[in-house]
Amino acid sequence: MAREKSDSANVKKAAAEKKPVEKEIPAAVSPASTAKEAAPAPEKTAAAKKKTAPAAKEAEPAPKAAPAAKEAEPVKKAAPAAKEAEPAKKTAPAAKEAEPAKKAAPAAKEAEPAKKAAPTAKKAEPAKKTASTAKKAEPAKKTAATKKKAASADKRKAKAPVVEPESTPAVAETAPVMEEPNLPRRSVAFIGSECHPFVKTGGLGDVMYALPRELARLNCDVRVILPRYACIPQEYQNKMIYRGEFYMDLGNTGRSYYVGIMEYIWDGVVYDFIDNEEFFSWGNPYTNLVDDIPKYCFFSKAALAALNYMNWIPDVVHCHDWQAALVPVYLRTLFKDSPVGRARSVITIHNLRFQGVYNIPTIKYWSGLPDEAFGMGALKQDWVEANMLKGGLAYADRITTVSGTYAWEIQTSEYGERLEDHLRYHSHKLRGIVNGIDYGMWNPETDPALAENYGLGNVLDHKMANKLALQKELGLEQDTGKFVIGLISRLTNQKGLDLVNAIVPQVLDGNTQVVVLGTGDKQYEDAFRAYEGSYKGTFSACIQYDEGRAHRIYAGADALLVPSRFEPCGLTQLNAMHYGTLPIVRETGGLKDTVEPYNEFNGEGNGFTFDRYDAGLLLDAINRAKSLYFNNRYHWDEVVQRDMAKDVSWEKSARQYKDLYLELTQW
Repeated sequence: MAREKSDSANVKKAAAEKKPVEKEIPAAVSPASTAKEAAPAPEKTAAAKKKTAPAAKEAEPAPKAAPAAKEAEPVKKAAPAAKEAEPAKKTAPAAKEAEPAKKAAPAAKEAEPAKKAAPTAKKAEPAKKTASTAKKAEPAKKTAATKKKAASADKRKAKAPVVEPESTPAVAETAPVMEEPNLPRRSVAFIGSECHPFVKTGGLGDVMYALPRELARLNCDVRVILPRYACIPQEYQNKMIYRGEFYMDLGNTGRSYYVGIMEYIWDGVVYDFIDNEEFFSWGNPYTNLVDDIPKYCFFSKAALAALNYMNWIPDVVHCHDWQAALVPVYLRTLFKDSPVGRARSVITIHNLRFQGVYNIPTIKYWSGLPDEAFGMGALKQDWVEANMLKGGLAYADRITTVSGTYAWEIQTSEYGERLEDHLRYHSHKLRGIVNGIDYGMWNPETDPALAENYGLGNVLDHKMANKLALQKELGLEQDTGKFVIGLISRLTNQKGLDLVNAIVPQVLDGNTQVVVLGTGDKQYEDAFRAYEGSYKGTFSACIQYDEGRAHRIYAGADALLVPSRFEPCGLTQLNAMHYGTLPIVRETGGLKDTVEPYNEFNGEGNGFTFDRYDAGLLLDAINRAKSLYFNNRYHWDEVVQRDMAKDVSWEKSARQYKDLYLELTQW
């Protein structure tokens, strides 16, 4: 396989040598000197300008508020228009393209003016921060230049058909208000493979969206760096603004690769997309390891090179899962003498099962990392393989995972996925911080996907209307007296679905309905379709993922099932609680940390749990929930209201992350 890739690389190299390079920058950029050697490319032709007219049109509102879009309106309100418009005006001439590098001082120093500006109106703070960010990075400043530069990026943009987004309920966007401007300021670069609403396959996308926004409220200067996949909806692609481009060597390929930077500013957070048609033209973010290994080697290196190029040097680089796990390794090896090399690093494990394991020659070829990085204490695993996540854990300054219980579990043989010894060795820098949910996205009082909105004060009056609407939508018998159990999940072995399959006939007793939403392994998809055929009007199998329907299940179901074999954190149980739907969960990972079992003797607790991975124990937990629902509705309603009152937002978790950054950057 490595020989095939090498041959392919040689062919592409030969082709590249024949093709004249139009840029005025060097063909290869070393990590240490990316910002110096990679100057912005010259102006594009009139044809390119013409081609990108639509993009330019989208970008025009930028002078009014950093990003061009309605999403930016809250920011507009938060600051004087003159201040927002000033930076944008300065950048209109194409001749000033190269100025970002000159104007951009180190992040830590640029944060100081923002601190000093705090005495003015508190509401104006976020916008001042945004203006500061704009000065650092000059994101939305290319009105004339954008027309010319965006064409280059558009040409390189994926040619695969754009995947239309799932039906997603509209979300009321509110710019983060800097709640505590007097807190110490830190700059953080989030680097990961997905982020809502641009691309999302699981909980990682939610975290990459919600945590940076919450940190912005805590006086953090935040950027999120993502691949520019072809599947990102066009509505976001159109609003991206050209930020610059350069060429970068990669591994032992002997080639220089194009790195474009497209920027999108939204609610006080800057999103920088790494553009390269060769790696990101696929219709989906993840394909297979043969393709994903080169893709994420490129992405990890390009993300750090882009920070050097933009001269925006964060205090902390926070990377996520194996796709970005090489970032700490690059930071302490190839980039150690470059400006970004002074940043500290944090890596978060969202799911230890996925690690980026491949043979050593392939990863060495694509990464170009020195031999020292492939020792047994770093990337090497089982003497013949390289593990990208293992390397990131070794080189990172801190390791986090998404719940306290999971942080302990992954150090055991049962949950450690063959990295338990490595994690125990690095346990001094490991901690668990439970995830939260974004109340702007998940709020039954304002959720446009629901039949009727409701809050803590009127949940008992209006939740039943959502149950009836859900039953009608899914073709179930419409009866508010039925006990409705929801299951929203990836249909994989991890989620405990073999337990569910074993007990469905016992659960469907004539007074119970079950609703399943998700896709995954064929064996589970087929099993649930079979149950739907056998139990018409009682069992619904929606073998798809529909965001709007997920919201309606949270609102219309009485209980939500999360019987996972293991669960790092879990967000579905948090969503369910906030919507007044009681969770039935196995005591593992974040499920154990967030759901307290209901005690029928003192009435305490907020859900129903079982410990050992056993179908009989799952059935018992379901029956305990049904017993309370049918026999003691008063106490059931009490627990519903208790769950809705429980704070499961990101605020507490974001403060813990902020404390971690301060711990790493004491000065």
